[in-house]
Amino acid sequence: MSERPAAVVTGGSAGIGAAICRHLLDAGYDVVSLARGKPDYSHDNLSFREVDLADPDATREVAEELAKDYQVTSLVNNAGVIRPSLIEEVKLEDLDYLTNLHLGAAITLTQAFLPAMKDAGFGRIVNMSSRAVVGLPTRTSYAGTKAAIISMTRTWAMELGRHGITVNAIAPGPIVTDMFTDVMAEDSDQARALAASIPVQRLGNVDDIADATLFFLKPSSGFITGQTLFVCGGSSLGSISL
Repeated sequence: MSERPAAVVTGGSAGIGAAICRHLLDAGYDVVSLARGKPDYSHDNLSFREVDLADPDATREVAEELAKDYQVTSLVNNAGVIRPSLIEEVKLEDLDYLTNLHLGAAITLTQAFLPAMKDAGFGRIVNMSSRAVVGLPTRTSYAGTKAAIISMTRTWAMELGRHGITVNAIAPGPIVTDMFTDVMAEDSDQARALAASIPVQRLGNVDDIADATLFFLKPSSGFITGQTLFVCGGSSLGSISL
């Protein structure tokens, strides 16, 4: 096992996850990214494990391997997909998939790394939720599982605080990533209208979320736990639609 504490980031190959990994690397962390595809960036302190986190058995296997190889004291459960549909068209197999990816993987990884965190008397867990928890059309399965992340975060915070482990959630608003541009082009009239509906009058970028994540991971943030931070430009204050 490496003697240096490590941070594990799920979905670290692209979008928000890649930005979080880069910020952690700049801050001097050893970082392990878990994702289905390889990252398009490299660093001496970056490791990558290919895994489908919606597969419970594969997730359990990689979690056990990492727990043996690293002293993981920081975990960012970031990986996610949307699978949008109106309620009339919601498929329960999509709900199962998102439950495994958004909730099951976070539970499995947290369980694997808790012994190291407890031994160190220190741990930081950040779970990625979404502004969609306050309501967004076509997001039944996505918003449902992302809302469960908030409840799970609060529960873990109550259970783990005495061990020096904090657990917090971040709820991003509209952030320009591949997932966003799959829905609408960044330079489209629709995107401009969406930006205009946000109090700060712009769409978010991946560094907005990475900065918030690094704040929660700092040793000096130890008196903050069980919280959900909406990094959304104020879009959670009213109604927006995609």
